[in-house]
Amino acid sequence: MSRTVLRRALVAGVTLTAAAVLVGCGSNDHSAAGGDHGSPTATATGPSDGTSSAAHNAADVMFARMMVPHHQQAVAMTDLAATRAADPQVKQLANQIRNAQAPEIATMSGWLTAWGTPAPTGTPTAMPGMDHGGGAGPTTSGMPGMDHGMPGMMSDADMNRLAAASGRDFDRQFLTMMIAHHEGAVTMARTEAAQGANSDAKALAERISITQQTEIDTMRTILARI
Repeated sequence: MSRTVLRRALVAGVTLTAAAVLVGCGSNDHSAAGGDHGSPTATATGPSDGTSSAAHNAADVMFARMMVPHHQQAVAMTDLAATRAADPQVKQLANQIRNAQAPEIATMSGWLTAWGTPAPTGTPTAMPGMDHGGGAGPTTSGMPGMDHGMPGMMSDADMNRLAAASGRDFDRQFLTMMIAHHEGAVTMARTEAAQGANSDAKALAERISITQQTEIDTMRTILARI
């Protein structure tokens, strides 16, 4: 074989090898760039930050819209305890309730914004239809989109009576009212846990149910003592 023929054969071999490498790289690059676009995981999942517009249903919306004013009233009751309660354990419990529920109000209000549903406005005790109703739980006919009762809510008269009390009388009223208030919250939380679709809302409902049931037990113990 002449040197010219040998040189041409070597050049041809190198060219074919380079072409094969380029084709392989191009195939890998396309797979890497386009692989995520076809991945169900990449398109179906997203951050669960408590304010996303993740899948939710009417039960989730109702839970948040009812629990926000419900929590707001509980916080208002704990604010009264700061200056009117006499028993140290009552004051400590009131502070515990405030610290737990204030952040939850912000969280649920954030969900409602993300879901395109405005949070309830106005003071909880002044909303039309929120009468204590002899234990049956108030209606929420004065709030658009809230056709169900809000169990455990105190009436204006209840709150005025609590605000006028002090010392041991306040402690007894506070505990009695807050037990009923917590029982209403547990009822709503259990409904959300059973009927809701949003994982964050259901997780909060479970936490509310456990936490407030524990606080109910504590309040009953204190009430029996004083």
